[in-house]
Amino acid sequence: MATDNKQIAKDVLLAVGGKNNISFVTHCITRLRFTLKDKSIPNSDEIKKINGVIGTNVAGDQYQVIIGQNVPKVYEALCKETGISQQESIDENLDAPKEKLTFKSAGGKILDYLAGSMTPMIPAMMGAAMFKTLQVVLGPNMLNIFGTESNFYQLCNFVYYGFFYFLPIFLGYTASKKVGLNPVMGMFAAGCLLAPDFVTLAGTEGASFSVYGIPARMMTYGQTVLPIILIIPVMAMVFKCFQKYIPDMLATVFAPFLTMLVMVPLIYCILGPLGGYLGDLIGNGLVAFGSVGGFIAVAVVAALWEFLVMTGMHQVLIVFGITTMMSAGVDKFVLTAGGFATWAAFGMALGAFLKMREKDEKALSLGYFVSGILGGVTEPVLYGIGFKYKKPFIAMAIGGFCGGLYAGITGVGTYVMGATNFLAVLGYVGGGTANMINGCIGVAIAFVVSAVLTYMFGFDKNDPVIQKQ
Repeated sequence: MATDNKQIAKDVLLAVGGKNNISFVTHCITRLRFTLKDKSIPNSDEIKKINGVIGTNVAGDQYQVIIGQNVPKVYEALCKETGISQQESIDENLDAPKEKLTFKSAGGKILDYLAGSMTPMIPAMMGAAMFKTLQVVLGPNMLNIFGTESNFYQLCNFVYYGFFYFLPIFLGYTASKKVGLNPVMGMFAAGCLLAPDFVTLAGTEGASFSVYGIPARMMTYGQTVLPIILIIPVMAMVFKCFQKYIPDMLATVFAPFLTMLVMVPLIYCILGPLGGYLGDLIGNGLVAFGSVGGFIAVAVVAALWEFLVMTGMHQVLIVFGITTMMSAGVDKFVLTAGGFATWAAFGMALGAFLKMREKDEKALSLGYFVSGILGGVTEPVLYGIGFKYKKPFIAMAIGGFCGGLYAGITGVGTYVMGATNFLAVLGYVGGGTANMINGCIGVAIAFVVSAVLTYMFGFDKNDPVIQKQ
């Protein structure tokens, strides 16, 4: 039976208090993300009963309704139902009491900012990474179909670096959207970091430069993440301040100009270098932690990864993992561990499908498995099986641990962050044949262990879902 996305949208809209209770609504890969004026209205237990809803979650200021891969269609139907523009948010209720700032709420806001900045880039990131994968697979290090001087080999480089080198500019856009800054202004700030003359100067040994007499740290920012992540929130505050106090007739010209006048020393002398230092510190820290903890560290993160996914905290680790990969060319810790955890989640779905006898639940489990293995989305199985039956979570964690343990022992590395579905194994090809083989073995271990344990121990023996119909 086809999914009735319009009905799901109507039911969810009613459950969150209707249009008048929505300040802002957007969506990610699997979730509707609401900012609500009255957060006490939604009843999570009742919302979970809506046909087509997998679960709910609260992260920072957001109330999230987990739908699955059809969430864009539900979001479109919801916007049409309410008349809310898909590009513009509803004004906040300025009279509503502000949430008290605590370490927890501040952490939630930071987490939400990082997730909102990184998530929109995933499709382009995957597309670029697949060209790098083709280059490695078809190039001289593996199948040797194309040489390094061939047009195709070089084309793959062009496309790959067309995204990853200019990563700060894409982040400038997405981060600006998240904090309410004009996105083109955010891209402008990122462009300053990648200005050709500055890049050339930064790459010249012994070169120096100053901004208003303040010495600038000479470093390159291509493929970096943290510098522009730090710059955008500060720039948003400066820009909004000038917009507030400059007369409207002058703001169009002078607000952007004065903003950049203030920001350029911060970009080149403080925030940019600070982000670079933090990136190196984080990358080196993760490498050190992975080295100190050894294979155990990889195994532990692989066991816990999907639980971090459910809280949204994995986005922060992904930022760190990408930072490591961009600086070192490979990540043997965070991204690698997350990959094996994903396969353990797929195994949990398959194990549940094979064990279940109740037709509807069995069909749902198969859907979770297919959407995961093809679409690379684990949240449906996490909420549809893990949360619902609890014990499969243990099987998934053990599967992830075992896969991560093997990966840690054999030194498996992730060289490109590409697909999160069955094509994710292509991320191992950059390390050569041995890395590819060990990566696939680790994937098989995580998948099979999770599936077998879910089948054998994931359900109570008297649970109706596993009884013959």
